Amino acid sequence: MKFQDLITKFEAYLLTEKRVSPNTFVAYKQDLAQFTAFLAKKECELDALKISDLKRFLHYLHDKKLSARSVARKISALKALFNYLHVRHDMKNLAQELYIPKIEKKLPAYLTEQEIEQLFDVAEQDTSPQGIRNKVMIYLLYVSGMRVTELTQLKVSDIQFDTGFISIHGKGGKQRMVPVPQPILAMLREYINGPLGTFMQKKTGSSHAKYLFPICYGGKIRPISRQAFWVILKGIWRQSGIKRAISPHKLRHSFATHMLKKGVNLRSLQLLLGHENLSTVQVYTHVETSFVRKIYDRKHPRS
Repeated sequence: MKFQDLITKFEAYLLTEKRVSPNTFVAYKQDLAQFTAFLAKKECELDALKISDLKRFLHYLHDKKLSARSVARKISALKALFNYLHVRHDMKNLAQELYIPKIEKKLPAYLTEQEIEQLFDVAEQDTSPQGIRNKVMIYLLYVSGMRVTELTQLKVSDIQFDTGFISIHGKGGKQRMVPVPQPILAMLREYINGPLGTFMQKKTGSSHAKYLFPICYGGKIRPISRQAFWVILKGIWRQSGIKRAISPHKLRHSFATHMLKKGVNLRSLQLLLGHENLSTVQVYTHVETSFVRKIYDRKHPRS
């Protein structure tokens, strides 16, 4: 079987059995396309492939001055591929000897609570149907701590007004329930009964909506894209006067940091963010020294 055919089977495995996130799938697909192009240029055949060929590929990446994080992801893609080939096609796991470079952990960048308020103030100013939708998206992303992909894929049926929870479909098809404040639920109800219903009526002749944040593209109703949301967020950020850079993921970091400062424990934060391992959440324990000082002075019996 040709190498490309095996990679196609591996990609199908990632989607159907591993159920990786769309972002992970695209990244792996690109990494493996680069690997196969490298092998083709070197005229390496699958049945004659050696560990030295994989190491030559890594040297090639090093010469391209890629970051340790990018190289680590490409090695992860190779490891996943060759492990699959070993288990499913009885091939030698050549990538077993590869090691992933240590990546320096950076503290997550986040906005202050005051900067979040600045963002909300700008979002409140546009009272058009589109502006109301944009406001709801930004509020919801921050108060829930969800990923931007999770936000854009939300369905109206995911909002449970009776319990005050949102059902979020996370990475690997895993589902989690996240509570939402009553004012945000009221905002959602007003949006669904107003701008969303009007949009659907105009586009389909019915006010019924499947997706919470739909767009009409090519005559079909689809959920808004991550890229479109990023453009919306950046436009509101420019008007807010906030100096530090912004991104959808920075709102997630802000949510985590602010929750910790309010006293939420790491285990609860792990559940809210949808992380598998508690160690992943520990990176958020970077709360400001001034805050730690206040807690110490207030709580310590000798302070």
